[in-house]
Amino acid sequence: MPSIFSSPVMRYGISLVNAAIIAVIAVTLLEGTIRWVALGIAVLEVIVTPQILKHAD
Repeated sequence: MPSIFSSPVMRYGISLVNAAIIAVIAVTLLEGTIRWVALGIAVLEVIVTPQILKHAD
């Protein structure tokens, strides 16, 4: 039985949802430099997490 992480849609979907949550929190609750750091983390989430989940398969 294949893993749910074998589908690229699931891998990128998970990371996009996480990044969206981080971005909403950054824009609504944070200000200044820490907002930009949080948005950078959201971008890294979209790039790195699917690659890690690909290896988890």
